[in-house]
Amino acid sequence: MSAQRDLAQRVGQSMFAADRASRETMGMELLSCEPGRAVMRMTVRELHLNGHHICHGGFIFTLADSTFAFACNSRNQVTVAAGAQIEFLKPGQLGDVLTCEGQEQVLQGRHGVYDMKVSNQHGDVVAMFRGKSAQISGTVV
Repeated sequence: MSAQRDLAQRVGQSMFAADRASRETMGMELLSCEPGRAVMRMTVRELHLNGHHICHGGFIFTLADSTFAFACNSRNQVTVAAGAQIEFLKPGQLGDVLTCEGQEQVLQGRHGVYDMKVSNQHGDVVAMFRGKSAQISGTVV
C-alpha cells in the first residue's frame, strides 16, 4: 500500500505543479493525494464574489472539479471528467476557508464515480459534487 500511496503523492505533486488555474488563478492548495482520494483548500477572496457578495458557484464548482481531477488521476492513469453535477447547500462568504474532500466511490474498467464534499472552516457543508471519470491513454508521471 505504501508504494501506491507514494505514487499518488508524486502524481499529485506533478499535476499541481503544472496546474496554474488551481494554484494561481484560484489560490488553491493541494493538501493530500492518495489512491482514489484527494483534499484541496482555498480561501474565498474578493475576486471570487458574485453580485450577491457571496462566493460565485462556478468557483466552488472549480474547487470540487480540481479535487476530483486529483482523486481520479491518483492511480497514475490519465483520467478526464465525463460528467459532473453539483448541489449548492450553503453560500461561501468572503474569508471562508473552503476544504474539498474527494473520494472514489467506484472504479470499474475505465470509468469511475467520485464524490466531493466542500465544507467551510466551521464544518458546514457548502456543496456536494459527483463526478464521473473516464480513463484515457497515458500516465501522469
